[in-house]
Amino acid sequence: MAVPSPLPPRNGVNATRLRLPTSGWPTAQDYVLHRFGHVDPEGIRARFARGEVVAADGTALTPTTPLGVHDDLWYYRDVPDEAPLPVTHTLLHRDEHLVVIHKPHFLPTTPGGRFVQETALVRLRNELGLDDLVPLHRLDRATAGVVMFSANPATRGAYHLLFERRAVAKTYEAVALLPDAPDDGARGPGAPTDPILGRFPLTVRSRIRKDKGVLRSVVEEIPAAASGRRAGAPVRTRRSNRPHAGANAESRVELLGVGVSAGTLAGRRVAHLRLTPRTGRTHQLRIHLAALGLGIAFDPFYPDLLDLAPDDVARPLQLLSRSLRFTDPVTGEEREFTSPAELQERPR
Repeated sequence: MAVPSPLPPRNGVNATRLRLPTSGWPTAQDYVLHRFGHVDPEGIRARFARGEVVAADGTALTPTTPLGVHDDLWYYRDVPDEAPLPVTHTLLHRDEHLVVIHKPHFLPTTPGGRFVQETALVRLRNELGLDDLVPLHRLDRATAGVVMFSANPATRGAYHLLFERRAVAKTYEAVALLPDAPDDGARGPGAPTDPILGRFPLTVRSRIRKDKGVLRSVVEEIPAAASGRRAGAPVRTRRSNRPHAGANAESRVELLGVGVSAGTLAGRRVAHLRLTPRTGRTHQLRIHLAALGLGIAFDPFYPDLLDLAPDDVARPLQLLSRSLRFTDPVTGEEREFTSPAELQERPR
C-alpha cells in the first residue's frame, strides 16, 4: 500500500520519499549529503535550511535533526537547468476517467533521472490542471505512441486491472533494417522471397530478465522448441544460473511491407512490421526483433549496446505504439485509441 505524502504535488510533480537508516551518520542532512551530495550539495543544504524537507507528519527537518528520529523524509526533486525537449505530445481523448495522448519519441512518460518537468505526466498535470493524473502503463522514452492515464481515483483500480489481467490489446509498428542482398538480377531489392522475410507471420517466445541498474534486459536460454522461431542473428546475452520455467515473453510479428526507406536511411532496404506483444517485459519487442536478425532502426541497445550519445531528433527509434483496444470496465463500451503518427523510415 502506498504511503501518503505529507506534501501536495508542486508544479505537477509529486514529492519524493526517502527511507532513512537508524544510524551511521550524525544527522539526516549528513545522510542525504552522503547519498546525493555528488549531485548538488549546496542545494541540499539550502533545502534543509529553508525547511523544505519534511517528515511523514509534515514536520520540517532542520540541518541538525538527528538521524533515527524519523523513518523517512519527503522533498521535492528538482533538476537544475532542465532544458525543454523539442517534441510535442498530442491529446487524443479526454473524459472524466481517462486522458489519452500520442507520446512523441524522446519524451519520458514519468519523472526520472534528468527529466522531471519534461515528462508526459508532468506536462499533462500542468496543462490540464489534474494533479491526480496517473499513468496506467508506460512507454520507454525512446518509443512513441499511445499512452493512457487515469484522471479519476474512484475508477483507477478498474483500469489498472485491465493491464494487470492483460485485457488490453496492444499493437505496435516498427521499421527494421534489412541485410544487404546480393544483386543477382533475379529479384529486386527487398523482394518478399528474401529468406529472412519468408518466416512471417510468426510468434517469438523467450525468457527476459531486467536487473536493477543494468541498461539492457538479459535473455535467458530456453529450449529451442519453446522459442517459436528459427535461428536468426542472436542478441548478445549473458547466461544466468537462476532456475526458470520457460518463456515469459511472447510477441506476434507480421510483415506489413518491404522496400527502400525514404527517410534519413534513404536507399537502405527496410521492413515495416506489425508487433502484437502478449506480455510486457522491458525492451521485449526490441529484443525479439534483434533476435530475428531484424534490429529496429536507430536502436542504441539491441543487438549491440552503442556508446552514449546526445538525442538525435532526426533519428528516433523506429518503434511506435500504434493502438490500445479494450472493453471499458466503467461504461462497458468497446474502446480503441490509435496514434496518428507514422514512422519516418517506413518503406514508401
